[in-house]
Amino acid sequence: MSPTRKFILLLTDILALYAALGLTVVLRYGQGEFAGRWQDHLLPFSLIFIAWLLTFGLFDLYNQKSLVNYNALVNRILIAVATAVLAAIVLFYLFNAFFELTPRTNLFIFAGVFAVLDYLLRALFRKAAAARPSPAILIGDSDRTRELAEFLDQNPHAGYKVVEYLKDITPKNLEALPARIREAGAYTLIIEPRLAREPRVVKDLYRLLPLGVAIFNFSDFYELMFERVPLEELEEGWFIEHVVARKPFYDRMKRVLDIILSFSLLVLLMPFAVIIGALIVLTSRGPAVFKQKRMGRNDREFMLYKFRTMNTVNGGADGTPAWTTANDSRITGFGRFLRATHLDEIPQLWNILRGDISFTGPRPERVELAKEFSAFPYYEIRHVVQPGLTGWAQINYRPSASLEEARTKLAYDVYYVKNRSFLLDVAIILKTIKYIFRAGGG
Repeated sequence: MSPTRKFILLLTDILALYAALGLTVVLRYGQGEFAGRWQDHLLPFSLIFIAWLLTFGLFDLYNQKSLVNYNALVNRILIAVATAVLAAIVLFYLFNAFFELTPRTNLFIFAGVFAVLDYLLRALFRKAAAARPSPAILIGDSDRTRELAEFLDQNPHAGYKVVEYLKDITPKNLEALPARIREAGAYTLIIEPRLAREPRVVKDLYRLLPLGVAIFNFSDFYELMFERVPLEELEEGWFIEHVVARKPFYDRMKRVLDIILSFSLLVLLMPFAVIIGALIVLTSRGPAVFKQKRMGRNDREFMLYKFRTMNTVNGGADGTPAWTTANDSRITGFGRFLRATHLDEIPQLWNILRGDISFTGPRPERVELAKEFSAFPYYEIRHVVQPGLTGWAQINYRPSASLEEARTKLAYDVYYVKNRSFLLDVAIILKTIKYIFRAGGG
């Protein structure tokens, strides 16, 4: 996103903050007391607004990905507003003597009004961006570059429009490039890594910098648009610069939260687990809990626990691993309910408490499938982190039922490993909850 558009978004948020404050005062006190109450709230809330704007920046609400689709926009705004409200509560109580008010009710009214207002303003901004997308030149020839060109053509709200699609760079193309950039006003250039490595191309691309051209590595731009990594386009040493095996503070804090939350949920859900286990035994032959070897962090094998939902526990008729399909005949009647509501996952809280998996991360695969998938480029990257109860691939893609679909899910898993953070984990958990309620509702 251009600096101008980022600045406009920032001004939009500032406008929404003060408009929401004004509406809150009117709703709470009526028009008769507006002037006096407005003065009481103006300075304290103005200082709080700084924290709100910083929070929105932390949640990437001033970059392109927040505008790609309405669902992403709603999720980011809600998560950012919830975080900002918590920050505001802390600030109001810590500096109560300075602010001279603790607007509990007003703060929650304000948060609701602002969330709706800011969403509407950003939706208008998104619509305006679709009307005037930034011209871009795309250089490369692969399935992924064609996918990107088609996506930008069909989604002008993404903010870019491909005005020139060069499948290769010839000396003639390079020579004509500066003139074409000026003519089309296309100051965004997206180029495949394999082409950008060529010495003659690098030299000519360098000469474009004084024109104010923003040059994007295709892989980075693709990741921004699709929130997954284009595995086929990555250079061999890509992981050296982009994948961090250890994030000490993040890893420790995540483990502490895993222990606290999994233990609390195990205690809370124990009565339900006993009832579910009894119903499984009563409605079908076999044990209540199903266990299976899975591949975890650093290629460590462990035993994963779930409530049994099938009549046949192990793979296909010949004993080999079999893909599970939506209408799989092996699924029991009660098992179908457990799968639809995800209650079959409850025993995995024990795996989280033990440290086999985390709440978020790439889903652990069966050992046999993991060995088969290891032939995929960069597959081992997903074993750099702790596997999860839910993950970025699970909320963005359907359950895989083929090697090709497993490869697509891997692109999301690698994206998670590269960009893992507490914010991304929160987004995954909230989207998972949303998905469960939507699935459970039919």
